[in-house]
Amino acid sequence: MNRKLIRPTLSEIQDQMANRGAPQQRRKPTPPEQTNAESFYYIKQMQARTPMVVVLDTGEAIRGVIEWYDKSCIKVHRVGEPNLLIMKSAIRYMHKQSEAKNGGNGPGYAPDAEREIGNE
Repeated sequence: MNRKLIRPTLSEIQDQMANRGAPQQRRKPTPPEQTNAESFYYIKQMQARTPMVVVLDTGEAIRGVIEWYDKSCIKVHRVGEPNLLIMKSAIRYMHKQSEAKNGGNGPGYAPDAEREIGNE
């Protein structure tokens, strides 16, 4: 009885070894679309009732406390003035109100944050 063993040929083994020796190019996984950093920031400021300055694309600075937020807008509670619902697309930047008082040396300082329309 002739038995034939099924073995790879020498050339097949050499091909396998050559492929193992080459560094495999692995693709980095794509970063998550949502990091939740924005939500974390809003929740932190809302819970602490931190006075904020929201500077709009027009240059107007709105001062108040973030009361509520959504995917596309935030609600700012202002003392002695009406509350505002501001679209996020209209916001240039925002920072804590206390950060503008330190002479601009702290994080988040923006030189034109103190300038409001009407004070120019």
